[in-house]
Amino acid sequence: MTAIGKARKMQERFQLKMDQFLPLRDVVFNTLRQAILTGELKPGERLMEIHLADQLGVSRTPIREAIRKLELEGLVTMIPRRGAEVAQITEKSMNDVLEVRRAVDALCVELACERITEEELQRLSEACDAFAEEARKSEKEKDVKLLAQKDVALHDIIVQATGNQRLIQLVNNLSEQMYRYRFEYLKDFSQHEKLVEEHRIIYENIVKKNRETACEAARLHIDNQKKAIIRQIRLEKEKK
Repeated sequence: MTAIGKARKMQERFQLKMDQFLPLRDVVFNTLRQAILTGELKPGERLMEIHLADQLGVSRTPIREAIRKLELEGLVTMIPRRGAEVAQITEKSMNDVLEVRRAVDALCVELACERITEEELQRLSEACDAFAEEARKSEKEKDVKLLAQKDVALHDIIVQATGNQRLIQLVNNLSEQMYRYRFEYLKDFSQHEKLVEEHRIIYENIVKKNRETACEAARLHIDNQKKAIIRQIRLEKEKK
């Protein structure tokens, strides 16, 4: 298949997600950004303006603007004589994000031990159950995108329970970068039961207000994600 053929096939996997409250350039940016974060546009794949414009039914101008913004976010790389490509997921970039996330998650869990309400504890319990239910489905039934959403929802309850708006904002910014890596580790189905157990341990220690054990569990949770993502990165390299 030619490069153009591959680009067409790649770009047929997603459609423009219209939003009546946003200008077209933002809709295009959000659509491409989401496609990269969820893996619909894969690392190393070219972003050809003319084919993206045809696929999304827009002119090349909002496509060009979106690609520039995605480059600023580190999601797109400009390659001499090739043009724009989806940025590779590297161990270095992953380490940079997870080092910060490891410390921040431990802080969130520590504060949640002190401040979480009974209502939030109930929602956290339900979120743990919802994640476990999806994670324990057969491989044919399992939806990785839905599993990622349930994982995000679970952790968001802990973050909101801190009541610290600065910390919530910091985590939200990190989450945007983390989303890409979350998809990578959730591709490893062999780790799903371990994730269910790790969530349970974090939840139980928040209930008991056992800050030290809860923080250690949160750090271990990130460490195990890191190992799983590294495995996925290396597997992808071996396939090439």
